[in-house]
Amino acid sequence: MKASELKKGMVIQDGRDLYVVVDIEHRTPGNLRAIYQTTLKNILKGNLLNVRYSPTDIVEKAELDSRKGQYLFTDHAGFHFMDMDTYETMVLGAGLMGDAKNYLKENLEVEVLYHEHRPVAVQLPLSVDLKVVESAPGARGDTSGRALKPAKLETGMTVNVPLFIEEGEILKIDTRTGEYLGRA
Repeated sequence: MKASELKKGMVIQDGRDLYVVVDIEHRTPGNLRAIYQTTLKNILKGNLLNVRYSPTDIVEKAELDSRKGQYLFTDHAGFHFMDMDTYETMVLGAGLMGDAKNYLKENLEVEVLYHEHRPVAVQLPLSVDLKVVESAPGARGDTSGRALKPAKLETGMTVNVPLFIEEGEILKIDTRTGEYLGRA
């Protein structure tokens, strides 16, 4: 596939190594040709690479198998998931989880991606419902535009929410951007 088709979260293959696209930015510096500045994370080693691609460069998309899994719990060994077909437990290390760990709560169903019979990544649903555990009271006053305040969710992640959101409410959070979408 062409580099212009790359998206954040895609898994690509370079030789024997697998990389997940952490960030991608389209740049057109001055009179020069457009480039794609990407940040790639090696799935197995965990190191980051900054790579520039021309829009016509060819990158190899990794061949991944997908299985339904259910998140169970986290301990010193890693993140535990149950395969929904075989009911076997699989453990993924913290390095493979990335930002996905901010959205995991018990019994959440996800897609576990495999490469050569080895789990390499987790694909989350587009949005998850999380409970607000800590939030400052909303202060009314002279606000121009959209007034936001930080709220801590049950997974430990902090998001900006409107002033009317209170502790104990269940919110819908976008897993791609980490933004508040609305009440659940």
